[in-house]
Amino acid sequence: MKKILALVLACVLALSMVACADTSNNGGNAAQTGDAQGNNDGAFTGYIKIGGIGPTTGGAASYGTAVMNAIKLAVDEINAAGGVNGMGFAFEWQDDEHNAEKAVNAYNTLMDNDMQVLIGTVTSAPCIAVVAEAKEDNIFMLTPSGSAVDSIAAPNAFRVCFSDPNQGVGAANYIKENNIGTKIAVIYNVSDPYSNGIYEKFKAQAATIGLEIVAAEAFTNDSATDFSVQIQKVKDSGADLLFLPIYYEAAALILTQADQANLDVAMFGCDGLDGVIGQLGDKAALAEGVMLLTPFAAIGATDEKDIAFTNAYKAAYKDEIPNQFAADAYDAVYIVKAAIEKAGVTDASISCSDLCDKIIEALDGLTFEGVTGTMTWDIETGEPNKTADAMVIKDGAYVAMSK
Repeated sequence: MKKILALVLACVLALSMVACADTSNNGGNAAQTGDAQGNNDGAFTGYIKIGGIGPTTGGAASYGTAVMNAIKLAVDEINAAGGVNGMGFAFEWQDDEHNAEKAVNAYNTLMDNDMQVLIGTVTSAPCIAVVAEAKEDNIFMLTPSGSAVDSIAAPNAFRVCFSDPNQGVGAANYIKENNIGTKIAVIYNVSDPYSNGIYEKFKAQAATIGLEIVAAEAFTNDSATDFSVQIQKVKDSGADLLFLPIYYEAAALILTQADQANLDVAMFGCDGLDGVIGQLGDKAALAEGVMLLTPFAAIGATDEKDIAFTNAYKAAYKDEIPNQFAADAYDAVYIVKAAIEKAGVTDASISCSDLCDKIIEALDGLTFEGVTGTMTWDIETGEPNKTADAMVIKDGAYVAMSK
């Protein structure tokens, strides 16, 4: 009996050791792969839980997928390099389908899972819905790409991308300074905060600097399929440039229908056009020569940080070229890391509210050099100070324009 009992105990001990080893390994892999359920595997004192919200299904999935992938990439890199102040990052993503109500539900799910920092949301309307919730919880919210003014209408909310007003003013100035066009037509979505916000500032700046708007044609979400009337009015206006402050889904339809209508005019847009190449599919040649303002372009990049990010993203995601949404999201994770380092936070069990206060304090005076440029922040408004570059689509890729 003693021998049998000893054998049983030995087996139990061996099995428990295997189980512990498996749990430790799973915990480490979970943290590395961005699973919010990652356990402390001994490498870190704990994990700061980062949540992300954006569309990975539906019409705007190109944006959300790029953001999600870039966050995962940055989290993996940071954890592999030793984390931040002895802590690792764990990451959980929720799909909002570019829907405000679903974005709020996603936020609540992440908070139920003890999220401490929110990187998101990706698009403006869901971001506006979520920011009110985040304000109540005082969780640090850093949207990589929610550009509507109200996307960060709370003291705890900041952004990486340019705001809609900045894009509108920047587009008008770039067109004027570089003689891109003199008679400007505009097609914009009056029902979308992103599109309408850019257009209103573009119109005001155009009047200030002497750009002539010869046609301004609106559409709504409900009418975003047939643009024949707007295209005909652009043709009749004698415009030499069509400004498109819209998202890529509508832009792809406009490009297709403009080609069918034999509209021969240069086109210029903002960061919402990023994704139009993929949306056009086998008709991608229709986007040849389209220009847009964006803080990042993988093709033609000369900065070492941009090249390194592009290569890492391609290696992680089957040679896919990252867009500017991915670049903004990648920077967002490293911005959080830099702020946590500066703040000296070492306890991963810190509440989201206390962590928020420390991050904001650290951002005051922080200069961050990322793949989307060098930036600082206005702590009162959450707006970044940075410059944009203009890109042109050539041979199916975004290439930096020479001035």
